Amino acid sequence: MDPGNPVVKLCAAGMQAESAGRFDEARALFTQAWEMAKNDYEACVAAHFLARQQDTSKDTLQWNQEALKRAEAVGDESVQSFYPSLYLNLGHSHEVLGNQAEAKRYYELAAEQITDLPAGRYSDVIKDGIARGRERIKSVEE
Repeated sequence: MDPGNPVVKLCAAGMQAESAGRFDEARALFTQAWEMAKNDYEACVAAHFLARQQDTSKDTLQWNQEALKRAEAVGDESVQSFYPSLYLNLGHSHEVLGNQAEAKRYYELAAEQITDLPAGRYSDVIKDGIARGRERIKSVEE
């Protein structure tokens, strides 16, 4: 992500607010980023973070779906590293809503895309989320 992009800056500020427990502020910053987005890349980034601050699981799923739709509309490699996280979040949304088959499908897609992430803390967090999601789905299937 381009740290100089104004939408990315707002989302980064939203993440800082979120990590400090200022959830209303985080949601306001993510909403501002969404409203400011001028293209599918920026809309993808904003929707990805806005999904984190929704009141219902259904709304979270809708924002996660919007983020994926916008990523797919970008049409270039600039969002490639987003896919593991987008799929992970969609898997979790479906899991929470009780749609285990869709959850499994998205966790599998996330696992297939994980090679697009460089090694590091972020990659480790995504890998762990995928593994946990797949394990939860597996235990439900059994």
